[in-house]
Amino acid sequence: QVQLVESGGGLVQAGGSLRLSCAASGRTFSSYAMGWFRQAPGNEREFVAAISWSGGNTYYADSVKGRFTISRDNAKNTVYLQMNSLKPEDTAVYYCAADLRHVYSRRENEYDYWGQGTQVTVSS
Repeated sequence: QVQLVESGGGLVQAGGSLRLSCAASGRTFSSYAMGWFRQAPGNEREFVAAISWSGGNTYYADSVKGRFTISRDNAKNTVYLQMNSLKPEDTAVYYCAADLRHVYSRRENEYDYWGQGTQVTVSS
């Protein structure tokens, strides 16, 4: 079992920055990959970024590449999503997820555990 709790969401103006955190508990954090997804109203949940168990490999959706950075601190059992140059279209509920079976994945159905989500709203 893995429990995930996101924090750091909020309201920000376009061009601003936010850093999301996801604290994990349960299984050894350094043994599994982590990902961030988001879901905007009326849309399906979509992949944002993923990071391998060691942090040595990171992967991004094209829509956020160059603006968002995923990282992890295995000593703190926490994964982060630094979001810069935010746009109104980044507005969504952001979820972190744990993937216990793959090096990383972009596929929602390959993740085993999910957080409750944190709202990010970017005003124009």
